[in-house]
Amino acid sequence: MIPSGANDTMTNRKHSVVTGLLAMFFLGSSLLAAAEPNTLSEAEKKAGWQLLFDGKTTQGWRNYQARTVNDGWKIVDGALTRAGKGAGDIITAKQYDSFELSLEYNISKGGNSGIMFHVDEKGKRAWHSGPEIQIQDNTDGHDPQKAGWLYQLYSSKDDSTKPAGQWNQFRLTITPKQCATYMNGVRYARFVKGSADWKKRVAKSKFSKFPGFGANTTGHICLQDHGNLVA
Repeated sequence: MIPSGANDTMTNRKHSVVTGLLAMFFLGSSLLAAAEPNTLSEAEKKAGWQLLFDGKTTQGWRNYQARTVNDGWKIVDGALTRAGKGAGDIITAKQYDSFELSLEYNISKGGNSGIMFHVDEKGKRAWHSGPEIQIQDNTDGHDPQKAGWLYQLYSSKDDSTKPAGQWNQFRLTITPKQCATYMNGVRYARFVKGSADWKKRVAKSKFSKFPGFGANTTGHICLQDHGNLVA
């Protein structure tokens, strides 16, 4: 969900700070005070929040470098779910620069997925351009990068995630001057894209071999297919 004041490719690009941008991808239960999952309260509407997922269709989404959404993505109990083989990464139809994204996710036992932002479609994979927030089962997952971390760039000493099979709430704020990640209300990291610290960390990561990685100031929001069940 995105506020009416949010900057996207169909509106004015002023990089203004968006204070009410919400992307409700996978709402199994509403933590946002709306009457029903995947709906907005009157207060949220007035604040400018917009839904990125209506709870019924994949409208507003498409596979990376494609025009439609593969059958591996299904709507299950009102949640956008990577439920089958060949799903592939999906991206928002629109692009965004400064925004606030709020969503709930439910990862399967041992599962792995991710949320990327400022993704372009120039490379073979979405993660070649867009920084990734790790989503995984921290208990039985196999990746040393934990859920809520900005992959290989910014980590956290905290682990506020709930066990696999339960819903976690993740929030991401992106502005030119300050970005932050939150897991179940706990702030994990603050960073500034394009800063000296950011560039130093990218240079030390596996992403350094991709020219322009993390340099976009606008792009698609992406949900990753890593081969596991995730909603």
